[in-house]
Amino acid sequence: MLAGVTHRSDVTAVLGPTNTGKTHLAVERLCGHSSGMIGFPLRLLAREVYDKVVAIKGAHQVALITGEEKIVPEGARWFLCTAESMPLERDLSFVAIDEAQLGADAERGHVFTDRLLRARGRDETMILGSEALRPMVKALVPEAEIIGRPRFSKLTYAGARKISRLPKRSAIVAFSAEQVYAVAEMLRRLRGGAAVVMGALSPRTRNAQVAMFQAGEVDYLVATDAIGMGLNLDVSHVAFAALDKFDGHRQRRLTVAEMAQIAGRAGRHQRDGTFGALVEEGPGAFRPEEVLAIEEHRFPRLDFLYWRDGEPDLGSIEDLVFSLEMRPDDRALRAAPEAVDLAVLKRLAMEDWVRDRARSPAMVARLWAACGLPDFRKVGVDPHARFVSRLFGHLSEGQGHVPHRWFADEVARLDRVEGDVETLAGRIAAVRSWAYIANRADWLAEPGHWAERTREIETRLSDALHAGLTQRFVDKRTTALLRGIGKDSGALPVVIGAEGEVLVEDHEIGRLDGFRFTVAPDARHADKRLLLAAAEKRLGTERARRGKMLAEAVDTAFALAGGDRPVILWDAVQVATLAAGPSLARPRVVLDASLDCLDRTARAAVAARLEAWLAQQSARHVPVLVALDAATRDATLTGPLRAVAGALLAEGGIAPRRPMATMLDAVDNPSRKRLRAAGVTIGTLDLFDARLLKPAAARWRRALLAAREVAVEGLSPEGATVLPRDHPGARLDQGFRPLGAQAVRVDLVERIARAAHDARAGRKPFVPDPALATSIGMTAETLARLMAALGFRTARGEGAAPRWIWHGLTKTAAVKPAPRDNAFAALAALGSARG
Repeated sequence: MLAGVTHRSDVTAVLGPTNTGKTHLAVERLCGHSSGMIGFPLRLLAREVYDKVVAIKGAHQVALITGEEKIVPEGARWFLCTAESMPLERDLSFVAIDEAQLGADAERGHVFTDRLLRARGRDETMILGSEALRPMVKALVPEAEIIGRPRFSKLTYAGARKISRLPKRSAIVAFSAEQVYAVAEMLRRLRGGAAVVMGALSPRTRNAQVAMFQAGEVDYLVATDAIGMGLNLDVSHVAFAALDKFDGHRQRRLTVAEMAQIAGRAGRHQRDGTFGALVEEGPGAFRPEEVLAIEEHRFPRLDFLYWRDGEPDLGSIEDLVFSLEMRPDDRALRAAPEAVDLAVLKRLAMEDWVRDRARSPAMVARLWAACGLPDFRKVGVDPHARFVSRLFGHLSEGQGHVPHRWFADEVARLDRVEGDVETLAGRIAAVRSWAYIANRADWLAEPGHWAERTREIETRLSDALHAGLTQRFVDKRTTALLRGIGKDSGALPVVIGAEGEVLVEDHEIGRLDGFRFTVAPDARHADKRLLLAAAEKRLGTERARRGKMLAEAVDTAFALAGGDRPVILWDAVQVATLAAGPSLARPRVVLDASLDCLDRTARAAVAARLEAWLAQQSARHVPVLVALDAATRDATLTGPLRAVAGALLAEGGIAPRRPMATMLDAVDNPSRKRLRAAGVTIGTLDLFDARLLKPAAARWRRALLAAREVAVEGLSPEGATVLPRDHPGARLDQGFRPLGAQAVRVDLVERIARAAHDARAGRKPFVPDPALATSIGMTAETLARLMAALGFRTARGEGAAPRWIWHGLTKTAAVKPAPRDNAFAALAALGSARG
C-alpha cells in the first residue's frame, strides 16, 4: 500500500499541487500490479509514460491506446491510454485516472467525471488530482481514502520580465498557435532559439523538440497550456505570455487553479522554481491575490463536476439524445455543456437518411461512434458534421467499411512534406482524423494496413515539422557557438578599439560607451546573436578596469549636465544622476544603471568618489547654499536664524522678503551678521546671494533645484540686467524681480533701493537720479513701480521730474543702508560706464 496508509483501501485519491510526484507514484503502483491501466488527459503524456513502462516491462506486455494510435500486443497487461480511450470493460488489477480535477472542464469534463465514477481496478484504484478536487471525491467517492501530497520544492513569484531578460531554462506559455510562433520567433532573434511544444503536435515532433531543450541545444521552450498536464521538463522558470485564453466558447482569464497547474512546471523534485509574466501591468499581469494563492497552493475548492451519461441508451436516436442530455441527480454534478460529438449527432439526426439507417441499437451505436470522431482540424461543428455525415454514410451501407479509394486518396493528398510550419501542422491535424478511423477495427477492410500507413505519414510530417520548427525558430550557428563559449569563455576573442568599438572574430557588433554596451544596428540579425552574448560575457574585465579609473579620476574629468534630471558626466559619459537628498545642498548620487555590471565594492568606490566631487564643487560654485545647509543643522545657532536659513535654502538662495518678514523680525543682529558673512544680502524686497547670479553658479543652482524636481523654466541671458516681462527668465526664482513690463536683476534692485534711501532727507520730497536706471535699460514706468515697491509715493509739485516722498513699507522693515559715499551717484556712474 501507499506510504501513510494504515489500512487497505480499494480506492485512493492522491491530491496535491504539481511537482508532487503523483504521476510517478501511479506508475510505480501500476508496475507493482499484475495488470493495470492509467488514463491521461493528453496523448503526449500517455505516450511519455508508455515509453517508461515499456522500458520496465517490455514492449510485448505494454499497450498504448489513444484516439489515433493503438499499440496493443497480444497478451498486453499494462495499458496507457487517454481518458477517452480507456477500455473500461477490461478486468485489470490496478486502474488510475490522472488530472481528475478536469472533471470541471466544460469541454471534456464529463469524460473525467465518468472515469472517476466508473473506472475501477480489481484490487486498487487511484484518483490523481489537485487539492481542489477533495470535496468532490468526498461527495462522489465516499469510500476513497484521500492522501495529500505536498509539493517537493518551493514555487516563487519572480515578477515580470521581458523576453530578453528571461533566465535560461525558461518555458514561456502562450494560448494560441499564433502566439506561440510569435514568442518563439522573438526568442530566436534575442536568444538564438527555442523549442516548441503544443498539444496538437504529434508525440514524435513533441519528443524531438523537447529533446533539443533537454539536451541544452536551446535554453528556452515555448508551449501551450499542454505543458501543465504532467509533461516532465527541466524547467526552472515559467513565464506567461498571456493570462487569458479562448476556451471554445469565449475569451476568458485563466482561473487561479489553471495558472498554478502551469506555473507548477517550474522546478523539479527538490529544486525550487519561479514563475512570472512578461508584462507588469494590464490583463497579462498577475494580481497580488493570484500570486499569493499560487505560492501558498490555496485555491477555491470545486463544488461541482460536469457529468454526462457514460453508458447512454442506444435504443434509438431519440433515446440516445435524451440520455446524453439528462440531468444528474447528485448535487455535486452538473449537466455537461453540449460537446462537439453531441452537436454533430443532433445535426445528423435531422437528416432523413440518417434516421432511416439508424433504426437498430447496433446502428445507433455505430452512428454515435462516428460522431465521436474528434474535430482534430478545429474547423467547427458544421464542417465537421459534414465530414462525419459522409463517414457514417459509408459505415452504414454495404459491409460497413470506408471505401478503400476515398481513404487512400485522402491520405495520399496529405503525404507531402513541403510547406511552412502552419501548413505541415494542418496536414498532421488532418491525418490524425484518418488515423482515428484506421484504428477502429471494423471501419476499414484492412485496418492494420491503413493504421500503419497513417502512422508512417504522420511520422514523415512530424519529422518535417520538427525540421521546419527548428529552421524557423532555432539559429543553430548561434546556439552551437553559445555551447562552445559556455565551456571556454576565452574561445572567442573580444577586442575593444580605441573609439570604444567592440569586435568579436573581426565582427564589429557594437560600442562600449563608458559601461553601456550598445548593439550595432547591423548586428541584430540572428547569425550574430551569439557573438553579442559572447561579447557581453567578456566585457567584464574591461568594465572593471574602467570602474577603477572612474573611482580614481581627477576633478577635471567630471562635469554636471543640466536638464530635467541633472547627470554627472565622466569624460562625457553619463555615470550618475542627482536625486533629492536630505537638502537642496546635499543631493543624492544615483549611479547609472550601466554601472550595475560592477561588483559591490567597485560601485561603492565610484559612489564615494562622485559624492566627494559633488560636495567640493557645491562648495566652490554655490557656497551660500552649503553654508545655509550647515546653519540649519547647527544646534548652537538661534531658532530664527535656522528658520530663515532653511526657508532661503529651500528657495535656492533667492527668495522674496515678504513671506519671511516675521522670521526676519526675530533674527538678532549677530545672526544677521552671520547671514551676511555667508554671502546673504537681506534686501529691502528680496534675500539673495549675488554670486548665484553668475553664469556658472546659476547653472549649478538650477541643477540642484532640478534634482529636487523643482522646475526652473527658461534661462536668463548671461550678463542681462533687465528683461522683458514675457521673457522665460523674467522670474524671481532666476534672480529677476518682475516690475510692470520689465524684470530687473535683484542685486540691481537692491542697489537702486539703497541709493534712493541715501538720497532722501527724511520724509521730504526728492527727485532720484535716474542715470543708473536709464543706463541698465529700465523705463520710467519700471522705475516708478520700483519706487512704489520700495515704499515711496509721488508728491505733488512743479517740474517734469517726479518727486518722491518716503511713505514706508508695509509688513516688512526697511534695511538701513550700509554707510557709503553717494551710492546712487556711484551706481549711476557704473551704469553709464556699462552703457
